[in-house]
Amino acid sequence: MDVIRTILHIAILYGFYVLGSWIQELFNLVIPGSIIGMLLLLFLFFTKVLTPKMVERGAVSLLSHMPILFLPITIGIIEFLDVLSGGGVLLIFVALISTVIVMVVSSLVSQILAKRRERQLERMVD
Repeated sequence: MDVIRTILHIAILYGFYVLGSWIQELFNLVIPGSIIGMLLLLFLFFTKVLTPKMVERGAVSLLSHMPILFLPITIGIIEFLDVLSGGGVLLIFVALISTVIVMVVSSLVSQILAKRRERQLERMVD
């Protein structure tokens, strides 16, 4: 039953990706379809049409396999290292710095949301 639920959650997430890509192509937008799909998902979370529980298992499963998804990119970079030898090395630093920024901002936002949720639960108990 857990496997079916995980597959369903991943299918929901994939559906948002496909919907976002379709919207991006339909309106010829410069924003990637995956971002549009995530914004739609976020909107449905805010409006409480969907809850995070409805995609939690699938998201956790995808995130646990995320390092495997980066292997082809890493191998590609190593294979074309001569291309990066000039100004391309700067790209590596930009990627590292932007990754650190994303990690810091994500952790701060998650802490803020966790504290907000904790306060909501405390108010419900009182």
